[in-house]
Amino acid sequence: MKGELFSLSKIFTENLFRIPDYQRGYSWGERQLKDFWGDIVQLESNKNHYTGVLTLEGVNSCIYDKWNEDLWIIKSKRYNPYYVVDGQQRLTTLVVLLQVIVEKMADEDLLNYNNKDEIRKKYIYESHDAGISRSYLFGYEKDNPSYEYLKISIFNEISNSHSIAEETVYTRNLAFAKQFFFEMLDGTDIDFLGLIYERITQQFLFNIYTITSDIDVCVAFETMNNRGKPLSHLELLKNRLIYLSAKFNVNDDERTLLRYVINECWKSLYYYLGKNKERMLDDDAFLYTHFSIYLWPKIVSNFKGETVRLWYYRRDDYYKEYLLNEVFVANKVSEKNASGVFVLTVKSIYDYVSDIKSSVVLYDKIYNPIYSDLSDLEKINLERLYRLKGEELSVLLLALYRCRGDENLMIEVLCDLEKIMFISSISIYAAIKDVKGVDYSSLALDLIKDAKRLHDVAKEIKAHYQELMEKVSFSEVFASIAKGNGFYGWRGIKYFMFEYELSLLEKSKTKRERLSWESFIGENYDYDHKTVEHIYPQKVTHECWRDSYNNYNISQRNILKNSIGNLIPLSKPKNSSLRNKCFEDKKGSNKNKVGYIYGCYSEIEISQYEKWRPTEIRDRGIKLLDFMEERWGFKLGDTNTKIDMLGLSFVEQ
Repeated sequence: MKGELFSLSKIFTENLFRIPDYQRGYSWGERQLKDFWGDIVQLESNKNHYTGVLTLEGVNSCIYDKWNEDLWIIKSKRYNPYYVVDGQQRLTTLVVLLQVIVEKMADEDLLNYNNKDEIRKKYIYESHDAGISRSYLFGYEKDNPSYEYLKISIFNEISNSHSIAEETVYTRNLAFAKQFFFEMLDGTDIDFLGLIYERITQQFLFNIYTITSDIDVCVAFETMNNRGKPLSHLELLKNRLIYLSAKFNVNDDERTLLRYVINECWKSLYYYLGKNKERMLDDDAFLYTHFSIYLWPKIVSNFKGETVRLWYYRRDDYYKEYLLNEVFVANKVSEKNASGVFVLTVKSIYDYVSDIKSSVVLYDKIYNPIYSDLSDLEKINLERLYRLKGEELSVLLLALYRCRGDENLMIEVLCDLEKIMFISSISIYAAIKDVKGVDYSSLALDLIKDAKRLHDVAKEIKAHYQELMEKVSFSEVFASIAKGNGFYGWRGIKYFMFEYELSLLEKSKTKRERLSWESFIGENYDYDHKTVEHIYPQKVTHECWRDSYNNYNISQRNILKNSIGNLIPLSKPKNSSLRNKCFEDKKGSNKNKVGYIYGCYSEIEISQYEKWRPTEIRDRGIKLLDFMEERWGFKLGDTNTKIDMLGLSFVEQ
């Protein structure tokens, strides 16, 4: 490693940078960008900032000879082409920031004696004099989805190809970074732009390390890129498979094709995992689900009768290490007469990659069913399972859709699974007696191995649901929930409230959704209840509440506050503005446009009440339990029994 430190200005002098195919895309989010921005604005004018090591690999002529758009600058202007092995995230961030600075400049502005065209020519692209050729000084290889996106959506350039700027998880991160810097520079003057420009181009210093031909670049990448924001195991797996593709003793065409297939597969993976902006699917959750479907059955078969439980591989995320340290390892490529769970060959890796590619399409249908070609009832029930956070069902659901059978039977299974998951959200384990649980992963394994048919799986799930309905003491459960934090502390409260909201939407005979699930749950589904509001407030600061509630002691008032009839779904901004106000103010009016009357269907329903007293809390609680009975088939008893369940028998008539 050279001892000299290089500024960005020197690094971009007669050099061309590309992100190779084994690299992940741009992965920085808000936290990393805030830290990076802090490093910039806090840097003293007479100091430099050590930005880290920039590890590069020189690109061989047999590769860059295929870079048609860049050949002129490499051969005629003698620019040096490099792959960025380590430092991609920092370098990408700096280039995006430079693009934002250029867009903020007026045509007559100068930064460090450079106008905007000169800055573009130095860091963004060079154009052939009087010609049409243009070479981007930093970017991705052409078959990467981020290639067109960076050019079109970040650099605001026009594409020369038929390709569109395809969106993935990584391209959304690029867009977020650009928007982040626009906001940071919003309202600033040219002097501040000049200060930022000088710091990032002159005072941010890198160590440059160039990998020589005797070092395996894929191994180097895997080692280096666990710094900063760690690689997901899905990203590490792609790199490992590309590395292995070069190790097989086969002709070049086979190796080239395998590498191409791996790259195309991972394009599909990140397209589907990031397709829905409101519901980004987790890398590692998908990898675990596919591991359970594809490799776990092979593991079980290899142990020949010994009990092998999937939870062993899920524990401490051991399956990730198993994939990288036991299955896809280089020394198994050269083993003769290899045997075991997974024999490494070009064909076996091709089959694995093809399977993971087809699986992500089904996985997307399961977790984004609304946009799929599934039947309406399948969509509804899959959405419900998603909202119930049924991660333990992911393996079974993927198995069900890989072996998809009769549509009506599939719908029946999904309905029963939803009811089981809902019961589990309200059950206290002490209230369930002699109920044998269902091992969903074992059911999935039986389906995959064809040991059980869909009909058999449906019967087993149905039997479990019916047993729960018979043996769960709902009166005991609800009495327990009503104590302490009450229904406000019930982990299923948001799901229940949302289902009730949907029932009101259906009765409204309109299709206008007034409350989306993503906005309702926020970031922390199980613990963040800021979007569930107490109508009778937790902290009473206005006299208007005291007349109706002063007849009750503190314990009784707390039960009333946290009772299910006193809870309502709200948007977060409205929650903070209405929190402790009088009921008349909470309802809203022509003057107060943030009240219940302008909210979701549940809020509108509450706005129709004239007053909000303990009797209204009790009566609405009974109404919600009636809905629960009808929706999930529970038998909760008569009105007096429900009042006892709610712990509200003390409420005066």
